Amino acid sequence: MKLRKICKYEGTITLVTGLAIRGASNEMGIGGADSEVIKNPITGEPYLPGSSLKGKMRSQLERALGRMSGSEPCKCGERDCPICTIFGAHKNPKAYSAPTRIIVRDSVFTSESREKIRSLPLERGGYLELKAENMIRRNSGTAESPRFMERIPAGLTFTLEILLQIFDDDDENKMKKHVENALRLVENSYLGGSGSRGYGQVKFNGEWKDVEVIK
Repeated sequence: MKLRKICKYEGTITLVTGLAIRGASNEMGIGGADSEVIKNPITGEPYLPGSSLKGKMRSQLERALGRMSGSEPCKCGERDCPICTIFGAHKNPKAYSAPTRIIVRDSVFTSESREKIRSLPLERGGYLELKAENMIRRNSGTAESPRFMERIPAGLTFTLEILLQIFDDDDENKMKKHVENALRLVENSYLGGSGSRGYGQVKFNGEWKDVEVIK
């Protein structure tokens, strides 16, 4: 197969509600969070891993198309399977659908969000929020076992970049539609953890552009 073109879906991710994609476990300091969001170790800024968005897009589209393979991602590897063609055949090195077509970049703060954060008063002491979570005793209705979860607050925006590799026999328009549908499905679900508690509602905004391929 010959790579014919690369299409880029470029835009923004807006957090409608607070979002938390957990980082590595850390020791909790006094007054700190029980669970922290993932951050760039150099800048300290939170980011949204491309793997998290890609995995959520895949799982939502698999459900919509009825391509679930038990409890695992689809691994049929058939050439006409949109899941395996776009996202890759799970643990199937002999897949006819190879190579994987989609690349999802890590998402970082947009320049607008960085400016919004820089404009905050210094006494605020930071822009991440600590949300208290409790377990409720069923017999008494009282809260117990409080814990504090770090979240990126609603209203901030992140970059969005998705690349789609188009090979000779690929149906470009159909593949683009599958990617767009996957994004809409994520919008109607959630990104990150604790979605059933209201976390992770997002809005995608972007458009397709062609990327020049060196012949």
